[in-house]
Order: sequence, then structure tokens, then C-alpha cells
Amino acid sequence: MRRNAGLFVAISLLSGFGSSAMSLVAGIWILDLSGSTSLAALAGLCVYAPVLAGPWLGGLLDRAPRRPVVIAVNLMLAAALLALLAVRGPGQTWLIFAVSCAYGVSYVLIDAGETALLPSALAPTELGDVNGWRSSAQEGMKLVAPLAGAGLYGWRGGHAVAVLSAAMPALVATLYALLRLNRTPTDRRTERGGGPRTGLVVLFGQRATRLPVVLAAVSIAMSGFTTAGIYAIVVTELRLPTTFLGVLASAQGAGSLLGGLIVGRLIAARGAGAVGVAGTALFAIGCLARCLPWWPATVIGAVVAGVGLPWTLVAAVTAVQTHTPPALLGRVSATANTAMFGPLVVAIPLGSAAVHLGARPPLVAATAICLTAVVVATFRRRSAPHDETATVPPPRRTVGADPAGR
Repeated sequence: MRRNAGLFVAISLLSGFGSSAMSLVAGIWILDLSGSTSLAALAGLCVYAPVLAGPWLGGLLDRAPRRPVVIAVNLMLAAALLALLAVRGPGQTWLIFAVSCAYGVSYVLIDAGETALLPSALAPTELGDVNGWRSSAQEGMKLVAPLAGAGLYGWRGGHAVAVLSAAMPALVATLYALLRLNRTPTDRRTERGGGPRTGLVVLFGQRATRLPVVLAAVSIAMSGFTTAGIYAIVVTELRLPTTFLGVLASAQGAGSLLGGLIVGRLIAARGAGAVGVAGTALFAIGCLARCLPWWPATVIGAVVAGVGLPWTLVAAVTAVQTHTPPALLGRVSATANTAMFGPLVVAIPLGSAAVHLGARPPLVAATAICLTAVVVATFRRRSAPHDETATVPPPRRTVGADPAGR
């Protein structure tokens, strides 16, 4: 199991490096080619938009062998990135948008596929720890990869970054092939039809998964809602240079690294629901601290928020892995990703509009919303202490051995 755990962390490191480097360079490349900041911003939207199709895309992973699908998606992503070598001028800008969309689709399939593969490769007691290590690996790459990607772009141009980024999913595909999936349950009988509705029923029909996923969705949405407010705090309230935003990003990344390293032990000791509540509360405290008119408090708030945010995400992912029938893990995982990250599509523009009321109102509102979610979740946990088992819709038909986990 240690071998598989190491492979999953290595997969997170490589995929995190490639995606983080390319996500920044895609916008810079479009800006250089078109001179339009609005077009450059759309590259990020292309990456996030496919998450809304998660319940449908996730169903593919429950109807085919998961590991071959994940390997194939990584190889196709590598091929798509190499297509960027054809970009020579403004006339090929559309290729960058197309590859950004491909990245978005691959995120949905790969994230859901990996979430579904983990229980087949690890003991249940290892899931929390490995999910935390993966989170720390990804956050660490967010600190390193954008700088490396921008430096390579400035030195050799976008083509060099495309080749480097294409190498990452190719290596990841190799690591997936090396996994030993020897924990496939013998009884895989469950419903495989029903489409997206099945994922929704399983995910939200049981408190064990519903509570952590909702808490993660609230925290992640508020992280997008407060983005413009944090910019305004730094520039207009503290009167600091925009480069200070890089300090805050690094501080939050450091908090995420720390949070990811310890979250697994907390989940094992207290449960995913309790960790989700604690993570949401920490994120709320971080938002409130960043309202203070003192720059060290803003940095501390970024660290605290950085610890809390991955706690909510890892708690939700671990709960889904633990309480979902194996044959439904693909669609339920993808549905969970849609529930957690889909609200960002609305939260970010709402936050940009709310900042016209002032720099602090968005942060205060986010604090109030997160703390309300914490209070409601705490009350529900205490009022229904025994609802921890998976609730699966009655099967319309059964199947024998399911190779999807292989």
C-alpha cells in the first residue's frame, strides 16, 4: 500500500505542476497574441466550465474500466497540448481556448477517476492521509509551477511550455499503469443506470456525504466570492503594491501545505463531518482576519484560510470515497466536484460586483455565510448522530463482477 500511496502523491505532483504552469501561461499567451485582457480571462473560464457537466462525464467512468479511461484521457491531453505547437499568431488563438477546454474536461474525468481508483488501491484507513498528502502536493506545485512556467515562457515562448506540460500527463499515465489495484470489492452489485440523477441521489441522500460536500461547496464558493475584496483590501485599504498579493498567495499556499499534511489524522480521529466543520470555521476566521487594517493580520488570515480550505475539500472527498458504493464512485465523485466547484462560476462575478460596496463587505458576508453553515452543520450532526451509512437507490437491475475499478 505504501507503494500505491507514493504513486498517487507523485501523480499529484506531476499533474499539479503541468496544469498550474499551463493555466497561467495560457492567459499570458492569449494576451500577447490578442492584446485583450478579457479574452485572456476567458481561458480560465474554459477550464472551469466543464465541471458543470460532471454528473454526465462521471457516468462514463462507471460504464468502462476506470484505469484505462484515466490513462487514455491523460494521453489525449498530452496530444492536445502538443497541438499548441501549431500556434504561430493571432489567427491560432482559438487553439489555446480549445486546449483550455480539453484541460477542463480532463480535470473532471481524471479527478473523478482518481477518486474512484483510490479505494481500490489503498486501505480505508489510509484514504484520509493520502488525500491530505495529495492536497499538499498540489498546493506545493501551485507555488512553484506558475513561476517556472512564466519563466520558461519568457525564455523560450509558449511552445516550450506546451511541450513541458504535455510531458506531465504522459508521465502520469505511466504511473497509473504501475498502480496495484488489489482491493476491488468482491460484491460490486449495484445500480449502474439512472444517469446523473443516480449520482445526485447517492451523494445528497445520506448525511455522511451530504454534510462534508455542502460545507466544502460553501467554503470554495466563498473563496471565489472574496477574491475581488482581497484585491481591494490590499490596494485601496492597506495601500500596498499589487505585488503584495503574491505574498498573500504564498501565505495561503503555505497554510494549505500544512493543512494537507495533518488533515488525514484528523479525519481518522474525528470523522470527515467534524473536519469539514472545523475547516469551514477556520476559513471564516481567515476571512475576518483579512478585514483588519493591519497587513500582518492579513497575512495570518491568509495562512488560516489556507489551512481551512483543504480541510473542507479533503474531508468531502474522503467521505465520498468511504460511503459510496464502488460501482457508482465515478459519477458520484464527478457530481461532488460539480457541487463543490460549480458555484465558483457564479460566486466570482458576484464578488466582483459586491466589491463596489467596499472592500470589506464581501469578506464580512463570506464570514457570516461560512459561520452560518458551521452552526447549521453542527446542529444537524448532533440531531442525527446515527445517520452514517450509505443510502443507495434501489437497483433496477444487478450485474455480476464489475471491472470498472480495474
